[in-house]
Amino acid sequence: MKKIIFLLAVIVCSLPVIAQTRYNAWDSLAMTPPMGWNSWNFFEARVSEQVIMDMADAMAANGMKDAGYRYLVIDDHWVAGRDKHNNLFPDPERFPHGMKYLADYVHGKGLKLGIYSDAAMLTCGGVTGSYNFEEQDARTFAGWGIDFLKYDYCNAPEDVATAFSRYARMGDALKKCGRPIVYSICEWGQRKPWLWARAAGGHLWRTTWDSRDVWESHDNNLTGIMEIFLQQEHLASYAGPGGWNDPDLLMVGLYGKGASSSVDGRFKGCTATEYRTHFALWCMLAAPLMVNMDLKHITPDVLQLITNPQLIAINQDALGKQATTVLKRNDIQVLLKPLQRGDMAVCVFNRAANGQSFDIDLKKDLALWQPFQVTDVWSGKPVKTLKGQLGAHDCAVYLLKAGQK
Repeated sequence: MKKIIFLLAVIVCSLPVIAQTRYNAWDSLAMTPPMGWNSWNFFEARVSEQVIMDMADAMAANGMKDAGYRYLVIDDHWVAGRDKHNNLFPDPERFPHGMKYLADYVHGKGLKLGIYSDAAMLTCGGVTGSYNFEEQDARTFAGWGIDFLKYDYCNAPEDVATAFSRYARMGDALKKCGRPIVYSICEWGQRKPWLWARAAGGHLWRTTWDSRDVWESHDNNLTGIMEIFLQQEHLASYAGPGGWNDPDLLMVGLYGKGASSSVDGRFKGCTATEYRTHFALWCMLAAPLMVNMDLKHITPDVLQLITNPQLIAINQDALGKQATTVLKRNDIQVLLKPLQRGDMAVCVFNRAANGQSFDIDLKKDLALWQPFQVTDVWSGKPVKTLKGQLGAHDCAVYLLKAGQK
């Protein structure tokens, strides 16, 4: 721990001008948490041109685009290699028309295309990465019309100084490529990227290992939904417009169908209630909202959940505050998220495996003394009190409008 802190101090103190330049260069991107879809958990190595076109069609038609979802991100396994000029090129069987064609198609739907690479010679899937080709690859991505880069850290040195250097190299390359590309840093939170990712050019940074499609995994990496949530509690001060803590993809709607997220069938998925709480918590955390189920077969209840206008407004609030825990009472935990104009969002959730009652006093329990008009986000109806019953792992969400009773 002391070694990491010392190295970070050296990096930050020796590069103040560069760091400030990067802040200024990326100020207009990711001013609210990115929203979209990622290919990894459901499609993995089966991702293809047709898959992305199908997902774009679905997102544009089913209401997700109108709700704010914009990015379609191609994860690992798209690369075939480098050509004689060392330019990356996609697998010709799965992407027969090339990435420029695909980006044009996605843009034609009013959406944006993302892509994946790695800060090493090989990606996590063992295909060609971008190390030592950062500027060339950034120009290639820009030429294709790419809007988002997820940059992984498999097969790379473990120390924080090297990680910062490699991420900053790609950050610089993206800054110079001539196209605004949102930069997602993915080293799984192992080197405390919330301390340095902004200075490396990042707009979002993973804070944990890959999430699993289970409420609690009880594994060494603590990758269940609740375990990942608990790892975000000390990170609120690092999130804000232009830079976001990323607790990984949403598991909502997978129901155990993702090979990676289910660990090849070990985890069978969550209940509808747990997915509801999962989505609500990620909205409260001002986390990127990236779903990854097959959008062609999304169920009406899942679609209704992930397009809930009040939850999305809470997530996308321009103030950019991440919720913090303000009360724990037995198995009831209460989160508070400040919003614009003095408004507040409150999430009350039950961590227990059995039902629990709650009765929250805004003044005594949350120190909110001003008048508010309170709306139950699930029902959309005004309420007088924050009081009720919650089933196992369920939550209640309230929107508090300032200055009104």
